Amino acid sequence: MIQLGFWKNLPKPFFCLAPMADVTDCAFRNLIAKYSSLRPNGRGKPDVFFTEFVSADGLAHPKAREKLLIDLKFGKNEHPIVAQIFGGKSENISRAAKLCKKLGFDGIDINMGCPDRSVERQCAGAAMMKDHKLAGKIIRAAKEGAPGLPISVKTRLGYNKIEIETWIPALLEENIAALSIHLRTRKEMSNVPAHWEVLKRIIEIRNQMGKSTLIIGNGDVADIDDARRKYKETGCDGIMLGKAIFGNPWLFSSPSAPLQVNLERVRERLKVMVEHTKLFEKLLGKHKNFAIMKKHFKAYASGFEGAKELRVKLMEAENAKQVGKITNDFLAHI
Repeated sequence: MIQLGFWKNLPKPFFCLAPMADVTDCAFRNLIAKYSSLRPNGRGKPDVFFTEFVSADGLAHPKAREKLLIDLKFGKNEHPIVAQIFGGKSENISRAAKLCKKLGFDGIDINMGCPDRSVERQCAGAAMMKDHKLAGKIIRAAKEGAPGLPISVKTRLGYNKIEIETWIPALLEENIAALSIHLRTRKEMSNVPAHWEVLKRIIEIRNQMGKSTLIIGNGDVADIDDARRKYKETGCDGIMLGKAIFGNPWLFSSPSAPLQVNLERVRERLKVMVEHTKLFEKLLGKHKNFAIMKKHFKAYASGFEGAKELRVKLMEAENAKQVGKITNDFLAHI
């Protein structure tokens, strides 16, 4: 029997904010939730939030856990929220799942697609695609650690090649609540267009197996309009948006994106960038390197006259106060 939990109450299609390391932290998610609700004529905030992925091995040990708990911080306006964990040791997955349930998460997601070599050396992330038995054991361990919570998986189409005829059934046999698929192989990384045409076959496999697991497509989704098109074309249950969120916390509520870049829009984006920076410093300044914000600066400060010069100055900033001054000086002269 599949424990669907909150997943069964979502609209069709539903839209998820992808888990991205050093991107979808509590500061950025807080901002996304806030501005999604303020934008008129839109749908609102994401239907599902995910945390950055967190090491189950780290969460299982008291000393490491203290440093990692900040990655599991979330606000009351982010529900439903799913904790994404990774690891190759079933006993630690079980402990981490138990902790996530205690912290109040609505679900637990297991990363089985991350191509980072340090993650793969732990028999986790994309390495799971090489060991189907271990993948099943890991899923069952999460269920044991957090009974009652829906367990989901995020993965890819295969390791060196598309292997959906063996890999997808192995996951579906474990009766997971949802399966998010980055529609590329591990070997392809993000160097080729996502294979959205393959998603139809994945849904066929799910239906042939008689499973109720929700199928979520991920990869190269430009905006909500594009997400709706992909939903209609493939028949999936939901769409996950990732990179399109950079510099655009309004993504999930905008009828379409990108919005027209005019002077008013530039001012709005840069003021939100400053707010984002202050929030990052307030919530995460004691725990994370300020340099993490620089990837956001590149997205906020782009597509308008003077953006390149502004970015150069922002890259040299060391704190939120400096970012505020640089931005205010720029806005005063446009």
